[in-house]
Amino acid sequence: MREPAFWRKPSSLLSRSLMPVGALYGAIAARRLSRKGLRAGVPVICVGNYHLGGAGKTPTVLALAGVLRSLGETPVVISRGYGGRLRGPVRVDPDRHEAADAGDEPLMMARTLPVIVSRQRAAGVAPARALGASVILMDDGFQNPALAKDISLIVIDGDRGLGNGRVFPAGPLRAPLPPQLARTDGLVIVGPGSAADDVAARIKARGGLVLRARIVPDDASVAALRGRRVLAFAGIGDPPRFFRGLRACGVDVAAERAFADHHPFSRRDVAALQAAAGQDGLTLVTTEKDLARLRNNENLAAFAQTVAPFAVRLAFDDETLLRSFLVDRIAEARRSD
Repeated sequence: MREPAFWRKPSSLLSRSLMPVGALYGAIAARRLSRKGLRAGVPVICVGNYHLGGAGKTPTVLALAGVLRSLGETPVVISRGYGGRLRGPVRVDPDRHEAADAGDEPLMMARTLPVIVSRQRAAGVAPARALGASVILMDDGFQNPALAKDISLIVIDGDRGLGNGRVFPAGPLRAPLPPQLARTDGLVIVGPGSAADDVAARIKARGGLVLRARIVPDDASVAALRGRRVLAFAGIGDPPRFFRGLRACGVDVAAERAFADHHPFSRRDVAALQAAAGQDGLTLVTTEKDLARLRNNENLAAFAQTVAPFAVRLAFDDETLLRSFLVDRIAEARRSD
């Protein structure tokens, strides 16, 4: 969905008028948060958001997987497979599945590590363990009580924060903030902004971990676009952040096209993008997540080959602190099991 502008305005009349609905939604969400979930038998690390929309969960999952592997762990991802038709549980196969099957984020992650799509997350535990998982990484699902979490890491954008701080539909929060804070073990702030400082202070006051992280562009992607004028397009939670990231790397962004998160590209979309780029001699560029939806669609695969990917990764400012935290908390989870 595309985030409505009033979610950013605390004094919005529309937001205030929706607060009674938000109170009801929040009460139900808070009640669900209090339920006890299934113990997986291996440590479960959940990477989630307090709010609707994107903040960098998928890059965080991939970065965490790298850290866990360096610690000798075998991480396997369980994802709901948002946007896909498969209920699962099923292992995502990039050579066989499309984004319409498994969702674009699981499809992208499955190129580098094992991913199980399971609409019922608890049902994904057995196939994950069959793949040798020593640790399960949950991509999203912080508010879902079905599977017990040993570590809950919340990702928040340093520039956007929590918007007006109200519960959906009056604002972007998926549940009231206090019960979400109470279940948070660590906060990952992506980017240099200060919009998350208040939340960070509250997490620190509870003894939780607070980490800063940044999105780092792939050198080869930047080099491939050097000297070219580009038309950048993206269907992610925050397309303007992608466009800003390109410009920050010195890429000449001559035109932008923003789509809703998880947008299912059509032939009409493709034709419009090709026409706009061709008219001004521009190179098409998009995110790896968007490219995953295009590459694995047999009707759009040829178009995908003409689009330059802009690959990025998430880097933690203090990976040593993160490693120490993970070692301690994983050992604690194993003792409790």
